[in-house]
Amino acid sequence: MLQRSRLPQLAEKHSEAFAAILCSGLLLLGWIALQFGWIGLALLILPAAYVAGGYESAREGLTTLFKEKELDVDLLMIVAALGAAGLGLWRQEYYLIIDGAVLILIFAISGALEDYAMQRTDRSIRSLMSLTSDTAQVLRLGREVSVPIDQLELGDQIVVKPGEIIPTDGLILEGFSTLNQAAITGESIPVEKTIGDEVFAGTLNGNGALKLKVHQPPESSLLRRVIRLVEQAQTETPPSQQFIERFEHGYARVIVGAGILLAVLPPFLLHWSWETTIYRALIFLVVASPCALMAAIMPTLLSGIANGARQGILFKNGAQLEQIGRVRAIAFDKTGTLTTGQLKVCEVIPVAGFDTAAVLQVATALESSSEHPIGAAIVQAAQKLDWSRATEVQAYPGRGIAGSWRQQLVFVGTADFVKQFVTHLPLELGQCADLLEQDGKTVVWVAQAQQAIGVIAIADHVRPEAARAIAQLKKLGIEQIIMLTGDNQRTAHSIAHAIGVDQVYAELLPEDKLHIIRQLQTQYKTVAMVGDGINDAPALAQASVGIAMGVAGSDVALETADIVLVADRLEKIAAAVKLGRRSHRVVKQNIGFAIGFIVLLIAVNFAGNITLPIGVVGHEGSTVLVILSGLRLLRN
Repeated sequence: MLQRSRLPQLAEKHSEAFAAILCSGLLLLGWIALQFGWIGLALLILPAAYVAGGYESAREGLTTLFKEKELDVDLLMIVAALGAAGLGLWRQEYYLIIDGAVLILIFAISGALEDYAMQRTDRSIRSLMSLTSDTAQVLRLGREVSVPIDQLELGDQIVVKPGEIIPTDGLILEGFSTLNQAAITGESIPVEKTIGDEVFAGTLNGNGALKLKVHQPPESSLLRRVIRLVEQAQTETPPSQQFIERFEHGYARVIVGAGILLAVLPPFLLHWSWETTIYRALIFLVVASPCALMAAIMPTLLSGIANGARQGILFKNGAQLEQIGRVRAIAFDKTGTLTTGQLKVCEVIPVAGFDTAAVLQVATALESSSEHPIGAAIVQAAQKLDWSRATEVQAYPGRGIAGSWRQQLVFVGTADFVKQFVTHLPLELGQCADLLEQDGKTVVWVAQAQQAIGVIAIADHVRPEAARAIAQLKKLGIEQIIMLTGDNQRTAHSIAHAIGVDQVYAELLPEDKLHIIRQLQTQYKTVAMVGDGINDAPALAQASVGIAMGVAGSDVALETADIVLVADRLEKIAAAVKLGRRSHRVVKQNIGFAIGFIVLLIAVNFAGNITLPIGVVGHEGSTVLVILSGLRLLRN
């Protein structure tokens, strides 16, 4: 049994449904009273049915009329129902009062169904919020203390036990586990995480205990950003919906004007009786109301946004869901988008008499004192080797680094830099270096005791899914795939050739990327830009649709972009394009169906083959069908 204290909450949450139920009960009692000839009792009960079912619509309609000086659909329905009641009292044909009550009842039921549909979409989106945890177990002075998430500080160490929800984004300090990230990234396969890996709030820990370090404020966590973006998407109205809403107000005026003419002219022009004329005018007000047309867009787009959120694609508003389906060209940033953005040693070539380990040991002895990304890549590659740090290390910015190691001078850097300290560079090694550079790799030379001992090739690795994602986009009919990068021409063209990019612009500054997006828009009209960095923000803002990488993306890129890929999965761009096209297709179907049904009902009304309740059922039924059609987008 429901507790009494909860009844007001339930009534408020489901007010449309309560109104429909109460109206139907009173309508049934009024009809029974009429059947038994209890006219007085019926005339007391039926007005109560009008009030129960039509109060909210009347309030909203009058508010719109007096505050905004506009007519809306709610007021048209109430006027039609009251007109039917007045006509019934005048002619003492009390079934017309029943017709008016049926109109209000079906309108209330339609409102309840619309409310249910919107709540279902809303629940699907906001289910993300249930993933958040209120507290975290923080290590303080060797003890576990429960701390509210909002009070966590940078550097706090958090303990997460097996089976618990990760409370906030963090880096693993200790432990190994398998995490279920499906709710955040859309990836159904659990992911293994170990020391140094980043974990996300809202993901489910597996069988291993973890110790995490808070590396960013809780409000900046991936899940919190997801929730903010979803909330923003729900409050913004896309251009197509704005057009329909503006259309509604003008359309309502036209319908009222036409209704007045239809209530006055037919007796003179068509020799109808006044009763028939007013009755047909009332039916016209009902069937011509644009309820279905108003419901043709937003439920569809919100369902599409919910579907995207489940797949790890966050649309900031419905306008971008519409736009992504129209994209004809897509420009990609290279570093951090098509590539991982992390330099790695991909090849080590020693000279005769030395091996790979020896070359890496010498290079690591020097680079362990460097903060350059190339140095970090070399140290990472040598982590399983025994090495010691060089002394008297001196860096030569843009050229190389030198020092003393095991009582010998050692050097790492460009060919020109190393030439200054060795007698000659081996010809075969130089040829290998040239081939590696032609392949888009960065080559550093390693020398010891006035002798070149090898070269190390370093590259930013292409994302494994990049080529597949681009192939999917081409299969969808995207006309041009473009790569924009500040990197050199050779590296850019090497990567572009490997993954199937059509056009390459290299050695670009941020403003250059912006100008190129503008040029592409003059040619292809609707252009998307995919990026992750601060330098991509101007181009993301200029593009018809800006798409940011959710994990690798900078805060500026995430704020500027229109769509966020939660797990940085490039293949989700093709899924977003498909979802956008599908949304656009369903919206067009809904609008066509709504207009066609309005025209049909108007025609049948003037043929005299429709009653007020049938007109109401047809009108409200078409509205419900349009809403249910939009909810199809909740399915993958």
